[in-house]
Amino acid sequence: MTGTDVLMLILVFAAGVLIGLVFFGGLWWTILRGIGSPRPALWFFGSFLVRMVFLLTALYYISGGAWIRLILLGSGILLARSLVLRWTNSLGKKSLPEQEVIHASQP
Repeated sequence: MTGTDVLMLILVFAAGVLIGLVFFGGLWWTILRGIGSPRPALWFFGSFLVRMVFLLTALYYISGGAWIRLILLGSGILLARSLVLRWTNSLGKKSLPEQEVIHASQP
């Protein structure tokens, strides 16, 4: 395995992280938009279709049929999932004490 091959595998992993950030970031964005929408099913179904087409197309073209690339892409996507979960949880915890104060002050 040459240095070029290693660089290519690193780029494939980075592409997996980017794909995962788009996929799970899009899911988070959809939840924010869909909850307040008069037609949430349209938001969730449409977002699911767009995100899945994006994900599967990217996996198909980037992997090129090589199993090692699929493993690296999947690992990058899982890392991105963890990053998005951590980021969205930290956003939710900032407003949590305010909610506790509101609930505690109500009879």
